[in-house]
Amino acid sequence: MENFLEKLTSDQFAEVERQFKIYHNGVHEIIPAEEFKNKLAKSIFLSKPLKIKLGLDPSAPDVHIGHTVVLNKLKQFQENGHVIQLIIGDFTGKIGDPTGKSVARKQLTNEQVKHNAQTYFEQFGKVLDMKKVELFYNSTWLSSLNLEDIIRLSASITVARLLERNDFSERLSTGKPISLHEFFYPLMQGYDSVELESDVELGGTDQHFNVLMGRHLQEFFDKEKQVVILLPLLEGLDGIEKMSKSKHNYIGVNDEPSDMYGKTMSIPDELIIKYFNLATDLDVHEKESIASDLTEGKLHPRDAKMYLGKTLVRMYHGLEASNQAEDHFKAVFQKGTIPDDIPEVVWEGESTALILDLLVELTLLPSKSEARKMIENGGVRVNGEKVMDHTLSITVENDLIIQVGKRKFVKLTT
Repeated sequence: MENFLEKLTSDQFAEVERQFKIYHNGVHEIIPAEEFKNKLAKSIFLSKPLKIKLGLDPSAPDVHIGHTVVLNKLKQFQENGHVIQLIIGDFTGKIGDPTGKSVARKQLTNEQVKHNAQTYFEQFGKVLDMKKVELFYNSTWLSSLNLEDIIRLSASITVARLLERNDFSERLSTGKPISLHEFFYPLMQGYDSVELESDVELGGTDQHFNVLMGRHLQEFFDKEKQVVILLPLLEGLDGIEKMSKSKHNYIGVNDEPSDMYGKTMSIPDELIIKYFNLATDLDVHEKESIASDLTEGKLHPRDAKMYLGKTLVRMYHGLEASNQAEDHFKAVFQKGTIPDDIPEVVWEGESTALILDLLVELTLLPSKSEARKMIENGGVRVNGEKVMDHTLSITVENDLIIQVGKRKFVKLTT
């Protein structure tokens, strides 16, 4: 591609730098960065928006804050007038992405894919203007490939290159089977970029191999190569594992405002800046200011997390809900009062019950062992009084309030 940076006026060059700074904020790597700048220059010089690709195999439709890292980056492109290409892998989803898997993934049915895709659309609308998103199903072009097309596609890469993937090499070394169809997943995903002539593809660092395949295949098919932007994976509330619903360390975009705010307050201090950078819609200058103030000790981590919680609730529930969530947190957790909006449960059991049985029966804790640990750690209260004995028998009466941790309350009615 010719050098468009040399063709720009000073104002146009300044616009390239402005956009580049926005897109560069919070990313792990841009491959290659100078080529990306030149694509931005071409877009500005020709007044032609870039085509920004995100591919999804809708196998787990519950969206949490970790998923929104890439969505927030897409939103930045959208706000600058670029075109978002959202590809739903209804074809590749039947294969299943082998990334990070020690065994072959179960293939999805058409009904599962379509149901999950619809759920994604609804939740993505909390971040993106879906009316301006170009939606594609990759079965549109992949299902029409004939055997000659597939042979040509497979000829673009060697088996040795495919086995460079950690998940494949590990399975091979431990004698676990690799089905031939799994090799086609990155090829098919990469072919999406060929078909749509994407300029930029976004993905998490765990998608490094897959998204670079699009760049490789575009070159193979004599297309202009896309730039790849890799985004960090967001650790969950435990500060260790990647945010995941299965690990119970997530903040869901559909969480209730008070839960979303309360969960945010529990993140480790060392992740505050990362959450601001990756999970919020604040502008770059404000993010930099918050990071600087935290580092220099001008901003207390508690105050930063309160602002973070308020920002996340505002993004997904609106300003009024964010103000209410903050007031709720201050009343319950800073002043120690019991909230007014406690969920009520009609108790139909015996008039007396062991505290362990109550906690599990009311689904406040998943097991008696977890309930015992919570009691031993001082995390269970009955009518405001801390429970210290896990063998305690409770007389169940009307309006009995049970509290677990800082955020879970249940009022029993008889």
